[in-house]
Amino acid sequence: MSLRQRLEALDELTRLAERMQAMPKQPGDAPADKVGSGVHEDGQRYPAAGTLHALVLEGCKPTPLASYLKALGILRLVAEQADPDACGYWMDEAFVLQSTLDRAALQAFFLDHYRPTPILAPWNGGSGFYFQERKLSAKDPLTGKRIKTGIRDQPTEATKVVDSVLGSSCERLGCFRSAIQQCKLQVRAFGFLEAPKEREKDRFVEALRSRLADDALVWLDAALLVTSEQTKFPPLLGTGGNDGNLDFTNNFLQRLVSLIDCETGEATPLARQQLPESLFGVAVPGQISAAIGQFAPGGAGSPNGTTGFESKSGFNPWDFVFMLEGAVLFAAAATRRLESRDPVALSYPFTVRTTGSSDGSTALEDEGSARAEVWMPLWSRATTLDELRALLSEGRVTLQRRPARDGLDFIRAVSQLGVQRGISAFQRYGFLMRSGKAFLATPLNRVRVQRNPAANLIDELDTYRWLQRFRSLGRRREAAARLRSLVRRLEDALFDLARFGDPRHVQQVLVALGQVQAYLATSPGARKDCPPVPRLSTAWSLAADDGSANFRIAAALAGLHRPAGDDGGRPDMPMAVHFAPVDPGGKGAWPKDPKLAAMVWRAGSLCRNLFAVAERRLLDAEREGHGGGKPLAHCASVAPAHIAEWLASPAMDAQVDALLRGLVLTRIPWRFPGRTPPAAPLPAAYAALKPLFCTEQQLRRCELLAADARLPLERAWLKRLWLGAPDALRQATRRLHAAGLRLETDHIDLGFTNPQRLLAGLLIPVADDDLKRLLKRLQSSTRDPEPAIA
Repeated sequence: MSLRQRLEALDELTRLAERMQAMPKQPGDAPADKVGSGVHEDGQRYPAAGTLHALVLEGCKPTPLASYLKALGILRLVAEQADPDACGYWMDEAFVLQSTLDRAALQAFFLDHYRPTPILAPWNGGSGFYFQERKLSAKDPLTGKRIKTGIRDQPTEATKVVDSVLGSSCERLGCFRSAIQQCKLQVRAFGFLEAPKEREKDRFVEALRSRLADDALVWLDAALLVTSEQTKFPPLLGTGGNDGNLDFTNNFLQRLVSLIDCETGEATPLARQQLPESLFGVAVPGQISAAIGQFAPGGAGSPNGTTGFESKSGFNPWDFVFMLEGAVLFAAAATRRLESRDPVALSYPFTVRTTGSSDGSTALEDEGSARAEVWMPLWSRATTLDELRALLSEGRVTLQRRPARDGLDFIRAVSQLGVQRGISAFQRYGFLMRSGKAFLATPLNRVRVQRNPAANLIDELDTYRWLQRFRSLGRRREAAARLRSLVRRLEDALFDLARFGDPRHVQQVLVALGQVQAYLATSPGARKDCPPVPRLSTAWSLAADDGSANFRIAAALAGLHRPAGDDGGRPDMPMAVHFAPVDPGGKGAWPKDPKLAAMVWRAGSLCRNLFAVAERRLLDAEREGHGGGKPLAHCASVAPAHIAEWLASPAMDAQVDALLRGLVLTRIPWRFPGRTPPAAPLPAAYAALKPLFCTEQQLRRCELLAADARLPLERAWLKRLWLGAPDALRQATRRLHAAGLRLETDHIDLGFTNPQRLLAGLLIPVADDDLKRLLKRLQSSTRDPEPAIA
């Protein structure tokens, strides 16, 4: 029977049992307490159907990959051969098996009744189906190696173990014997004396697939994919069931014959000794020394793997058996776009291209040699084998109606899929080249599945395919080290944003985007292949708001612009033009004639850069003759308490600078939610000079400036204030008086202030009500000396 037929028959039996249970009892039925629990037949007694046992398999952990696959293999074998209703789930870093088997019955099942899946790979040279070439005792005088005869008739350990199973007589290995016989028939039919290669292998696999029984096809479908063009190999099982010279299938056979006696079918003493450790994590002696391959890097043997200089490979033979029994659940599929002539692509459950980011053990340089990365699902509710198969069969993750390409795409899409399918987390593995040219399934990180609206922000970076183009630019062979570092930094931040989504991680992404924009702005070559960072919505700035003084000041400065003119023109001159040669109205492209003169933000101090921005904005406004006045209009404003904190803390400058570079890429809202911090006093010099740095529209709204009055801000006076000229305050007072603002400034002495920091602070916008209170306080202030400002 095929797998589908067996499942349909199982469903029919379940429905029949439910109908029989609902039937009324006949008179004369024996009481249950006299019959005893369970079902009796010919003197045999089976466990009662309602008795369930939840066994915590401490030997099955989410890491390493061998342990994860082992848990799936145990669930599959129990569900297929012992209890069709068996379920499994993950809890506290262990796998829980829920079935009618208790601890003793589970061990008895594997020791006495388990029937191995025919796991064979006759297309591989080390599979045990091909003899070794005979060599003469004489050596070649040039190479010093024994001379080959060209005759293949020398048995190997692999061929011996295949023949031992083929010659067995026990019933437990019956399916294995049949599969071996069929494979040998096909090898002889093709006349192979050694493993086939390229197109011969494709034809051989096609013929083999049409003749093997269903119980042997589950392995073939997991190990390779037969298409009309060529045979493809899923990454989980290497290149068709082997990793280099290590053939998984023959090692599986070797472990089997060490656990099951081929003649009697009984469990060997080694099997009885090692099974408790494999299932329940009970410490036992006697691990065998053999290769386990890529699935358990810690047990593969390597330098510094233990005390001393080098460790040998060691593991439990049951682990290898259960591991491959679980791997057969991951069947590959061929995909092709509708009405497309492109070659078919390999689709494998939860498998994408490797991304060398978000984990300290990987780098972008690892991507070229890596096979892939696999995201193994972890679930916390009881799941049957059929449900698990359905989950793995649908494990093709999509992002915005396209398949996820790599790890970053996967983590962006994982939340919706996980919530819908009951997945609580994913364990991410990368098949990375380590220890020379060997691949190891390296555990990268654990990703918890939870709804994260902030992850949707990343979609905006896909505008004009910007994110894809920038990541591709950094992966070119000729990419500069600085560019590769920025790609890694941005991807790390995006990974964290998709995982957590709190304001701190949104800020990290904005900081990284600001650094990227600065690099593109100064690299003409990079600008040819990558557009500027797309203009981001206010959702970014709102999600990044943590209420801190650093953020609020950076956001307010990022929102500076020139107000609409008297002719009804639109607000313009955004802050972004001072950081990169961007066109505010550009559609995802750099301007053909970039205005590099406006790009005045450099790597210097925050105060110096803010002074340069103010000078440039005033100069551009004078040249263009804009009727809107000072180009210092704002969106969001800052509470005086935050400004006072910044004036007294130069250590805040680095964070404000980093945030500002990223926030100029976003749209700033008119206000941020949250409570306003308690009022804090600002220096009198700040209050006296602040009207000069406010737009005339704001001053009129505050009823501080008459409709026909003007209060300009001149570049020459700005320069004098920056230099700390003694008469700067006196000149400002005369301008204020001329505009109708009569403030008491005689008691203020700029000598007690840091003029550069004061000027930078004056550019930070304040709300109308705060401006009124500042000036009112100044008008009623005493004539005490001005306090010093750090």
